[in-house]
This record gives sequence, structure tokens and C-alpha cells, in this order.
Amino acid sequence: MKKINEIFYSLQGEGFHVGTPAVFVRFSGCNLHCDFCDTKHEQGRMMSDEEILAAVRNYPCRMVILTGGEPGLWVDDQLVTALHAAGKYVCIETNGTRVLPEGIDWVTCSPKQGTQLRVQRVDEIKVVYQGQDVEPYLQIPASAYFLQPCSCMNTTEVVDYIKGHPVWRLSLQIHKLIAIP
Repeated sequence: MKKINEIFYSLQGEGFHVGTPAVFVRFSGCNLHCDFCDTKHEQGRMMSDEEILAAVRNYPCRMVILTGGEPGLWVDDQLVTALHAAGKYVCIETNGTRVLPEGIDWVTCSPKQGTQLRVQRVDEIKVVYQGQDVEPYLQIPASAYFLQPCSCMNTTEVVDYIKGHPVWRLSLQIHKLIAIP
């Protein structure tokens, strides 16, 4: 059983896959306490892998994004295998502090300052920028490196930083900017 905050269908609003239709499986609970987190961790219900899979199958897209909270607290080989068996492309958005199961198709790591990364493979780094030193995150092998304004509040600062450090790309939360349901 896994604690699920919500399962919904929308477009990916940030990072590498922005604009792509996806089913979001939002897990409750996290091992960190970021002040900008948009998950209500006290909410949610316990669901079996079969119930999660049944909910995911209600939507026509191939991409499934496991997010949170911290999905690494809940996701296991059995869930990833079941999603693949259903023909899904499995993505995860993680803070990187947990070892993840093998077989996840795309790993987005959003590391937080002062934490030790335990994730084995990263496809994309996405840092919520609040003026912290982000250069150490470039040591993590990834295909893409994104800086994201914190809740759309410091966009000018992020743009200026990226212009001075062009290895980074801008990630905006377009789902918030244009109110994608």
C-alpha cells in the first residue's frame, strides 16, 4: 500500500517534458520540509498498486509522472514493472535522497541544499533557485540542467543567473502561469 495524495491528468508544466500530456501520481509524505512545497502531506489515502494502475489506465496518455512529496519513499520495483506492463513511460520527480528502483525511464532530480544524494541515475537536474550556490549540481551527470524560479517569484533573478551561466536552462511552472488544470 502506498499513500497517494492525488492522481490526475494534465500537461507537464515544467522541466524537460514541458507541455507533454501525463498522468501524475502524487505521493504524500517527504523526508524533507521545503517551505515552497505544493503537496499537502496530511492528505491522501492508502492505495494498492492495482488501484493506482486502474486509476492511471483511465487516461489516454503514455507518460506517468511519479511525484510528491517524495515518491522515493513509496515507489518500488513492483509498481514500476506494473506500469511498464501497462505500456507506460515512467518518470519520477525526486529530491534524490533515496535509492530508486531500477527501470524508471526518466529521473528528474530536484536536489535540495545540504542533502546527500543517493539516487543512482539522473536524466535531468531541476533546481528551485533561491539564490543558493547551484554550481555543485553541475557535477551530477545529467542530460539537462534547469533552474526554476521559486513559485514564479524571482524570475528576473533566475534569468540573469542563467545568462551569466549558460549551461543552465530556464524552467517555468507554466501550469501555474497559465492555470492549466
